[in-house]
Amino acid sequence: MTFLSAGFTHLLIDLDDTVYPPEVPIWNIIGERINRYMIEFVGIPEADVVSIREHLFTTYGTTLRGLQIEHGISMDHYNEYVHSVSYGDLLKSDIQLRDALLRLPQEKWIFTNANLTHAENVLSQMALRDIFTGIIDINATAPWCKPYPEAFQIALRLCANPDPARIVFIDDRVPNLDAAASLGLRTILVGAEPSPLHPTVPRLADIQHLFV
Repeated sequence: MTFLSAGFTHLLIDLDDTVYPPEVPIWNIIGERINRYMIEFVGIPEADVVSIREHLFTTYGTTLRGLQIEHGISMDHYNEYVHSVSYGDLLKSDIQLRDALLRLPQEKWIFTNANLTHAENVLSQMALRDIFTGIIDINATAPWCKPYPEAFQIALRLCANPDPARIVFIDDRVPNLDAAASLGLRTILVGAEPSPLHPTVPRLADIQHLFV
């Protein structure tokens, strides 16, 4: 499947495990911070953290959203703790990805369930920040997050209400892509496993090959 480049005005792109590949262990670092937060500030027994975190993530879309609903935590406190980390040498400029994105004429936005500070750090270290018109983060769509349709509707408003049929949404999670498709957006899955419902590329840089 290919996309007619002239037919699309916006690219809405996920951040974690999409802009950088999943083998870069940033999410492992963040995941450990999430676990420590649940133990130290929410009071969840260490032995139960993994199962409860999985429940929260699958039920609410993010662990943060689940902790807000079930435990009444502060989003600001959570984000400050979880994302107060250094990625060291894990991220570096990606010339191939930068070139691939610059070849596509559409307006580009990051749409992430992480917070703005994390997104800015990742994009800056990869020398990609200037490519994106804006970043739509978890605070911008609160109280919603992907894959809730309401989060997508807020994201579209922040992009100045473009026609959903002229947006391509790119993510590494099928539930998020399914939600976008239900609202009329076109979708691309970034990942190793192909999807029968969404055109799939192994890396974000490869999306340029889907546009003609």
